[in-house]
Amino acid sequence: MNDITRTAPIEQAADAIRARLGDLRPTVAVVLGSGLGPLAARIEAPLRIHYREIPGFHPPSVEGHKGELVIGGLGGQTVLAQSGRFHMYEDHGADVAALPVRVFAVLGVTTLIVTNAAGGIRPGFTPGTLMMLADHLNLTGRSPLVGGTLPGEQRFPDMTVAYHQGLRAVAREVAAREAISLEEGVYAGLLGPSYETPAEVRMLAGLGADAVGMSTVVEVIAARARGMRCLGFSTITNSAAGLGGQQLSHAEVMAVAAQVGDRLGTLVEGVIAATP
Repeated sequence: MNDITRTAPIEQAADAIRARLGDLRPTVAVVLGSGLGPLAARIEAPLRIHYREIPGFHPPSVEGHKGELVIGGLGGQTVLAQSGRFHMYEDHGADVAALPVRVFAVLGVTTLIVTNAAGGIRPGFTPGTLMMLADHLNLTGRSPLVGGTLPGEQRFPDMTVAYHQGLRAVAREVAAREAISLEEGVYAGLLGPSYETPAEVRMLAGLGADAVGMSTVVEVIAARARGMRCLGFSTITNSAAGLGGQQLSHAEVMAVAAQVGDRLGTLVEGVIAATP
């Protein structure tokens, strides 16, 4: 795929969204993971744009991903929430998975908050645990930066601090003020869609992973290449394979994510309110 072919979907999607925004100028984008769509309900005076209205945006095929952008007020700022992400296991390439983030950057978004549902690897990470991402392992075998350098992107973005230290400090302060238990750890992003085997979970633990999921890493790589500040949260919805003694299911992921939604919403809104 040449650079013009890669750039055109970004520009077309940004133009379509911009035509609907009017005077709204979002500076913060929040990507909502499986079962975390209710976070969008906190947005005031919401403008909703369905994916079918945006060129290059694909209707999600995964339960818990609604398939719309919600733009409005949250924490005193104009926020854009992406309710439904594009997973590479849905037969999307890394460029497609990263498309929304690149579009948000073109629209003027400078801060990206990603959320996901994840399996807990670290001992004590039981369902309902909230983990802030301190770092990640990209084990998908994919990168959105392969190919020519797109306009506005760095060829070799520095990933030393992929998740912004200042935003993480704010999140800790908000969690303490709101009495929300918040852990920190390393998220391992795999391609999916099968859950990991117990042997793979043991391998991931040896690599330093505290939680594992099937999203996020490609989005953050693209965001960092665009110079965006990133913050990430995992909702631990289940113990990873071989650690909890139970069968894994997407229904369990959805149920636990819904239970944690209020806490995560309070945390995200507090961070946005305290972030310049």
